Amino acid sequence: MPQSPFVAPIAQHIWDTKYRFRDDSRVLDRSIEDTWRRVSHALAASEGPRIAEWEQRFYGALEGFRFLPGGRILAGAGTAKQVTLFNCFVMGPLADSLDGIFDGLKEGALTLQQGGGVGYDFSTLRPRGTRARRTGALASGPVSFMRIWDSMCATLLATGSRRGAMMATLRCDHPDIEEFIRAKQDRRELRNFNLSVQVTDAFVRAVDGNADWALVFPLDHPDGSAPSSGNGETLLQDWPGFAQPVRCEVLRRVPARALWRQMVQATYDTAEPGVLFIDRINQWNNLWYRESISATNPCGEVPLPAYGACDLGAINLTSFVRNPFTPQAHLDLEGIARLVPVGVRLLDNVIDISGYPLPKQQEQALGSRRVGLGVTGLGDALLMLGLGYHTEAARDLAARALRAICHSAYRASIALAREKGPFPFLDRPRYLQGRFVCGLPDDIRQDIERFGIRNSHLISIAPTGTISLLANNISSGIEPVFDFRFSRQVRGTDGCDQRFDLVDYALLCWHRHAGEDAPQPPWFVGAQRLSPEAHLRMQAALQPFVDNAISKTVNLPETIPTLEIASLYLTAYRLGLKGCTLFRPNSTTGSVLTTESSAPPSHCCNSEREGE
Repeated sequence: MPQSPFVAPIAQHIWDTKYRFRDDSRVLDRSIEDTWRRVSHALAASEGPRIAEWEQRFYGALEGFRFLPGGRILAGAGTAKQVTLFNCFVMGPLADSLDGIFDGLKEGALTLQQGGGVGYDFSTLRPRGTRARRTGALASGPVSFMRIWDSMCATLLATGSRRGAMMATLRCDHPDIEEFIRAKQDRRELRNFNLSVQVTDAFVRAVDGNADWALVFPLDHPDGSAPSSGNGETLLQDWPGFAQPVRCEVLRRVPARALWRQMVQATYDTAEPGVLFIDRINQWNNLWYRESISATNPCGEVPLPAYGACDLGAINLTSFVRNPFTPQAHLDLEGIARLVPVGVRLLDNVIDISGYPLPKQQEQALGSRRVGLGVTGLGDALLMLGLGYHTEAARDLAARALRAICHSAYRASIALAREKGPFPFLDRPRYLQGRFVCGLPDDIRQDIERFGIRNSHLISIAPTGTISLLANNISSGIEPVFDFRFSRQVRGTDGCDQRFDLVDYALLCWHRHAGEDAPQPPWFVGAQRLSPEAHLRMQAALQPFVDNAISKTVNLPETIPTLEIASLYLTAYRLGLKGCTLFRPNSTTGSVLTTESSAPPSHCCNSEREGE
């Protein structure tokens, strides 16, 4: 009798409720091996005469949870259901008119209905109290319309095992930024949204210099709106919806540090909003020459242009730890590098076989062929290697692994371009001028110049919450182990939560190695015992090898002073990160996971929904 790949009971539950293929009452995936065969067969369908070869190679990658495709791929590939295989999308710009707003709402509803999360930039909507030129009506502001999206999402996904997933962003110089920052102080508000402020370099300089900060809106908006309560002062400003800097009216000024303190206090109270360092995101975008990005997918690991999509998969690092807990313990970097081309090809094929809720999403995906290859299980892998997450040795090894994955992925994508053609949006001379591409090894850059590249972007670090549970409760993404024994709420197909008592994967491996009564080694330190700086420094160590972005939660102690939160955001900026999410548990936010209780999580994209 073959041994079951499921070690943790929660893993089998996750497979049974989220990824096992059923047609009404008929069970079609009788085992996880059937799921792997279904997915492998579907993803090999675009390989022409080499279908059998690649079906077997994809199956070999999936077997034993070595490679974990995004949950929409696992759930939807090969089912013939009208679903998308992409986890999430950034939607098109919201036109500042009633027609435009509700067109955007409809697009979001159609996308959510097919299983994709959505991200929106609400900066294009007129601030509260300004007057529309054509109708004379007073605007109610972006936050009021966000509530409509929130109700729509809650209605669509009120039943079933999946939670809604939406991201809302707003520029730090939009006149309604203070209302946006405070929007989730009432825990009943916007429960299906994550919120992030687009923080510009200029705003950080204003905070550093204790300067006043202008809150502005375009003077002549394409849809006929215009601010009407300013003092006539204008600035030339970049703004979503405009290809070039646009003349904006200054509606008021606030002390930059006062606005900063409001953001910090909101993070202290509700763990939101997060911050996106939006200028850095655009400066480091491989497609800088054709895109202006102002939003991300709901968890923040993929900054995307209008109608862009997340195509995600993760290498399970625990599968590549050799001789764990011994002096010979090491990470098999060569084995990882051999798996990378299979993962890249698998994700590239997703683009061709997936359904798309909207034609514009298909056009964008086929044009850029963005993929997001990442890792999961880093925290457990480090422990199995005898390394504390907070140590320099751990950061050095993690960086070496990401460097190997990044460079192998780019080489694999070049090989795919030689075989199948480069992505259509490629402008080779300008692509090679991109900041990230300029940092790649010379041989990769030379081969891009000669042969092109199949995918505009290749690396992304997603949270992988649910698929990490599927892989026997390994640590999520690049997060440290949350705790070594804890309970967790998981939603089932009936919409009800079921509680599981869990033991961390690395601890299970330790007990197998040293015996059930062996005490935990001293380097087994959980997330809540690590300093916030340790979280940020791990993220910073990996960012140079990630062309998309990194979703990472910095766990804060409940007693942290608000001034320290302000310092952490600035530290994240100065370390070169593209964004930062801080989480302080309290009576408003609850906690995502818990050892004793099951308080509700704060984020709609908590670790039960992320990475599905």
